[in-house]
Amino acid sequence: MSDKMRNLIVRTISGVVLLGIVLGAAFGGPYAYGSFLLLIVVVGMWEFYNIAAATGAVPHRTLGLAAGIVLFVTSFFLFHGFVSMPQSESAVDMLIGGILYFAALIPLCFIVELFHESETPLRNVATTLMGIFYVAFPMSLMLFIPVLITGEWKPEAFLFYLFIVWGNDVFAYLTGIAIGKHKMSPRISPKKSWEGFAGGIVGAIAMGAVGSIVVGGSLGMWLGLAAVVAITSVFGDLVESMFKREAGIKDSGKIMPGHGGILDRFDALLISSPFAFVYLIGASFLLQL
Repeated sequence: MSDKMRNLIVRTISGVVLLGIVLGAAFGGPYAYGSFLLLIVVVGMWEFYNIAAATGAVPHRTLGLAAGIVLFVTSFFLFHGFVSMPQSESAVDMLIGGILYFAALIPLCFIVELFHESETPLRNVATTLMGIFYVAFPMSLMLFIPVLITGEWKPEAFLFYLFIVWGNDVFAYLTGIAIGKHKMSPRISPKKSWEGFAGGIVGAIAMGAVGSIVVGGSLGMWLGLAAVVAITSVFGDLVESMFKREAGIKDSGKIMPGHGGILDRFDALLISSPFAFVYLIGASFLLQL
């Protein structure tokens, strides 16, 4: 068996396993969904800190991971409130405690650096905080996006968000191969073209239209969401490529054989989810006027 065929088999098996995990996360309920995103937070932050270390920085992994987890878990309590509307005092106490704990962890990164005796304190603190806001923050917002799309928890809403991202990738790839001539960012990603970028938007919008039928909700809202996600997810891929290029590495990790790391698979969500969140909040506000 050739190496090319072996790699194809490995990629296919990994892809099937990943699809099973995604489906389990979606249809397993809010806690399964939250656990899946938390996995992305923990592994994704660890991979980012590895990338940062490869550039010469010394991020505070433990503090960064702790702050990222606290941020996400605190956000999950808010998300769970949207889904089940809990009124217990213990839930409110844990929410307030999480916010306070997170607020203390951020300045603690600066204090710890005083005793680190490193020659790159600014870079160390900066990359520590970047791990939180590059990975944990957008995944915390991603908790709410399926609920904002339909007003209630529907696993199909999360799946179609991913389908929009994947539809954008597939159409961009096919369009780029067919007619791609004008390079989008040759220094960072020589294969991406503006023609592929436009084709990806068309594919994403088509998937958004399907989402409005399958999941429900306003067609205009879905088309707008698809356009926002398509445009911003491309930059998610470019941003991660920019980081890896500086670090001199090909993949962010090896957790998924044939596919690389968590950041390699979900980099589009890291940049697209904050924009999607803002768009959905704005759309919801306008519909109430």
